[in-house]
Amino acid sequence: MEQTNLGIGTRLQHTQHGPGVIVGVRYATYLISFINHGVKEIDKTDSHLEEIIPENITEEIETHSEVERSLLKILRLWGGITELVPLGDRWRNGMMLLQPADKTQKPKEIPIDIFFHKIVMLRDRLRVLEQNINVHKQLSGEDKINLQQYITRIYGSLTTFNVLFKNKEHWFVGEKGAKED
Repeated sequence: MEQTNLGIGTRLQHTQHGPGVIVGVRYATYLISFINHGVKEIDKTDSHLEEIIPENITEEIETHSEVERSLLKILRLWGGITELVPLGDRWRNGMMLLQPADKTQKPKEIPIDIFFHKIVMLRDRLRVLEQNINVHKQLSGEDKINLQQYITRIYGSLTTFNVLFKNKEHWFVGEKGAKED
């Protein structure tokens, strides 16, 4: 293949590695994610490459946003970095009222953004717990699966709060959602 400036998302066929997609562009090479061989750095002039579906043809060096999102997710899980999760617009500056059945008792008012922040922190801590279970050296595979299923059921119990999230990608997903993946 002659040297071209294909963009991220371009689908390619390589005679040795099979089908792949460009996930990063460097000065003289492409970072290509191959279905059966993972990410490989391939010279732009490699004669074993054949373009299938072009995408984002550009002169610039760029990175793929999915790769960046994956890296940020890993950093969040292992570095204690919390993601900025936006509250749904209709809930901004809202107030949550907890009214006791006994009307003689005073209700409790909680700003929705404070409550939402606590829900997001809970979700983040569950994710860290999940990762700690996955890498735990003393737990058996069966123990890990049982604990993972329990955490999935916890996520399912929290789906009620999905209404507060601005973006669906931040929602809690329980057993039904996990089976669809």
